[in-house]
Amino acid sequence: MPLHETKHARTRDADTDVFTSALSSQVLPKYRMPEDQSSSQAVYELLHNELLLDGNAAQNLATFCTTWSDDGVRRLMAECLDKNMIDKDEYPQTAEIEARCVNILADLWHAPAGAPATGCSTTGSSEAAMLGGLALKWRWRARRHAQGLPADRPNLVCGPVQVCWEKFARYFDVELRQVPLEEGATGLRPHQLGSHVDENTIGVVAILGVTYTCDYEPVADLAAELDLIQSAHGWDVPIHVDAASGGFVAPFLHPDVMWDFRLPRVASINTSGHKYGLAPLGVGWIVWRTADLLPPELVFHVDYLGGDMPTFALNFSRPGGEVIAQYYLFLRLGRSGYRRVQQSCADTARHLAAAIAAMGPFTLLYDGQGALPAVCYRLTDPAAAGFSLYDLSDRLRMRGWQVPSYPLPADRADTVVQRVLVRHGVTRDQIALLAADVRRAVDHLTANPQPLPATAPRSGFHH
Repeated sequence: MPLHETKHARTRDADTDVFTSALSSQVLPKYRMPEDQSSSQAVYELLHNELLLDGNAAQNLATFCTTWSDDGVRRLMAECLDKNMIDKDEYPQTAEIEARCVNILADLWHAPAGAPATGCSTTGSSEAAMLGGLALKWRWRARRHAQGLPADRPNLVCGPVQVCWEKFARYFDVELRQVPLEEGATGLRPHQLGSHVDENTIGVVAILGVTYTCDYEPVADLAAELDLIQSAHGWDVPIHVDAASGGFVAPFLHPDVMWDFRLPRVASINTSGHKYGLAPLGVGWIVWRTADLLPPELVFHVDYLGGDMPTFALNFSRPGGEVIAQYYLFLRLGRSGYRRVQQSCADTARHLAAAIAAMGPFTLLYDGQGALPAVCYRLTDPAAAGFSLYDLSDRLRMRGWQVPSYPLPADRADTVVQRVLVRHGVTRDQIALLAADVRRAVDHLTANPQPLPATAPRSGFHH
């Protein structure tokens, strides 16, 4: 019979328990890197717990951005962590997939078959919009120089645009002529163009999914008005369509709406893949109807990553995973899948609109029909309500809902609205719970009015 000696049990390392580790026994460093390293598990758990203080993305009804992704997207994103989208020589298949996505979008938006379209991915629709604006400015300047005319006072005409266009105008020295909203309007109206467009207008931005109200601006009518302006004055003013949200909604839900390259005056279109394109955060797209509409002077050729690579971007290195995920979604869903997803969102938005309208104190500005899957409303009589929409937003936030309230742009800044976006992953049951919480909040605020002074600062959501 063999003999066995007992072994001393190993002393358990105190750091193996996350919450007795050295790192967890102190306030996490905020201004100086710690001297010693810590276990990955401890750091992960501590940061995981701290991030619980963020809002629940599923209840964030303020954002247009994707908050739900399937496992296929997550796996591909993890596999592409080390792929630099800009390095097309080292990652040629990723570059090929980017080109396929551009082709798919050009086809989806009816680019003419006779001349090839061109485009690229970006970090989001804001960068894509700025690239579209730069192309407008360069082409306008080239025309002016060819005519022997001054090119030092470019302007861009638009309605209630997202802040990226204000950034573009400021960063690239363009006058932004933002047309005020008329009473009852949710965006730019064609008859307003005549008093804002002139020989120095580099283009008109039309919004397919206005940030404030979620409605579409009438792109075809704007194009027709610009046709009349050209006939009267000779100014050939192109349209850039900011389809950040609507570019992945209109083709599937509103195929008869004329807004894309079927209109010859539409020179370029930008969209967000990470909004209603359903891709994870970090991808946008810009497409020009024909390659000649992108001035070659804006394209840089770099060779220090291993080969000659043409690039047009405001940044350089960025991950390729989001582009791969976009292509994955194109393949997995197809046109019918995108149509079902967007239709489900639109049906849920209309369900919420009906519930909001039935509550009494609200007037719908947009009911979820004809444009984005969303609802926008105001208080019918703010003075008589006994509460403001800001109060309602605060009350809903107690239940975790993030529902933005904000004033409309000039000249309707006295109208405060509230907006709910319905995205993929926002279910009918979730919206029913929201509607019930809105009803309870209204009942509470009506029974307990707490009017604030008119001068009290109020803030909405900064999107």
